[in-house]
Amino acid sequence: MNPESLGQHDDWSGVRAVVAGFGVSGFAAADNLIHVGAQVHALTDTASAEELEKAELLEVLGGRVDIHAGATSTLPEDVDLLVTSPGFKPDAPLLAQAHQRGIPVWGEVELAWRLRDPATAAPWLCVTGTNGKTTTVQMLHAILTAAGLRSAAVGNVGRPVTEAVMDPTPYDVLAVELSSFQLHYTQSVSAEAAVVLNLAEDHLDWYTGPTAMADYAADKGRIYERVQKACVYNVADAETERLVREADVVEGARAVGFTLGTPAVGMVGVVEDLLVDRAFIAERQTSAAELCAVADLPSPAPHVVANALAAAALARAHGVTQAAVRDGLRGFTIDGHRIQTVAVSGDVAWVDDSKATNPHAAQSSLQAFEHVVWVAGGLAKGARFDDLVAGVRDRLRGVVLLGRDRAVIADALARHAPDVPVIDTGGGEDEPLDTPGSGPMERVVEAAARLAHPGDTVLLAPGCASQDQFRNYGERGDAFADAVRRHIGT
Repeated sequence: MNPESLGQHDDWSGVRAVVAGFGVSGFAAADNLIHVGAQVHALTDTASAEELEKAELLEVLGGRVDIHAGATSTLPEDVDLLVTSPGFKPDAPLLAQAHQRGIPVWGEVELAWRLRDPATAAPWLCVTGTNGKTTTVQMLHAILTAAGLRSAAVGNVGRPVTEAVMDPTPYDVLAVELSSFQLHYTQSVSAEAAVVLNLAEDHLDWYTGPTAMADYAADKGRIYERVQKACVYNVADAETERLVREADVVEGARAVGFTLGTPAVGMVGVVEDLLVDRAFIAERQTSAAELCAVADLPSPAPHVVANALAAAALARAHGVTQAAVRDGLRGFTIDGHRIQTVAVSGDVAWVDDSKATNPHAAQSSLQAFEHVVWVAGGLAKGARFDDLVAGVRDRLRGVVLLGRDRAVIADALARHAPDVPVIDTGGGEDEPLDTPGSGPMERVVEAAARLAHPGDTVLLAPGCASQDQFRNYGERGDAFADAVRRHIGT
């Protein structure tokens, strides 16, 4: 049975759906497909204890789950639809087999869009970009809530979109974070407004070959397809504007830039420490409307201001008032491990930005401080660091390296900042991380303390993923903070 024309209230009983992967989005897709009546067969090669419990629940509900090595290598016979988790590359055997057999391949986000209730469907305000997605979506959610709207931050930020669209109590609007992986598997999503915050090298282990960066950018640009009201772009990143120009949007949708400078007509920007709007007011040809002060934000760091402007533009496209933008941003706090001051001791600030998992994010973080001891390294995911080092070398008091791909950063430092002191603390992949005083972060903090001068900032902004030494960036940040507190005796 062809599922292409089916929605939430249609009969899915004849649809045989395979769900590839059984993480958060995979379970949500399988669960809601069963809810609408489809026959569901979920496949995963491995599963955590929590996922095993969810598998049992799914089977109680009438689904079938196969969990074993090689489970995702062969697509079952008699399949009408494949819903893939974002971790599967386009050339994965399961997806290749589906394409060869003419079977539709959707992601969980595409499924969610098709399962919206036409009578109560909430508009989607969508966010993507190499860096800043989660903070921007959370800022947007805070603004929408301040406006009195029932909103939710969903997608890559946490709660699967399918759960939100199937919620029995309808939302007024959804703030949707989308990764390039998720966007790759979208076909019909039509956001009310959308933004690509920035574009820089990332995930070049997923996108490979000579067209890797172009393919990555193209997937990001899919967020602008079929936009209804506003395509928001970064004035400082010409690639984001190019993606807007190339998008096929709904007639009447317009381009809205955000800038850290004085905004032109049709933009939002900054004037004398105020965030202002020259895009969504009737008098935009001659004046700008105040949204909030930079001092209202949780940090004056340039990328935080940029995120706030993007969130404000999306909210204003939805019709939110200036006052709600101000109130939402005033009450907003940034999640942990995002430029979070851990301690200040001896006039040295210790800052955790473990969430900076690629060079672009690390550069944004480094540019927020004048003199920095930079803690960097981990899994580089194919990224290069030459542009980053060349751009921040005058800020570097020293560099402390850790992790598997630290040599990639060391090589860039040798080429572009040969006079900056570098301390290599090793890979440490096999070291225990839970013994106070003995883990790799202890050596990192001790080395950083030797390099730091009064007035400096020791900044953990690794520019790399964490899974060579830690379970995730949060554990890495916690290890850094714990080691700092032990070092300074607090």
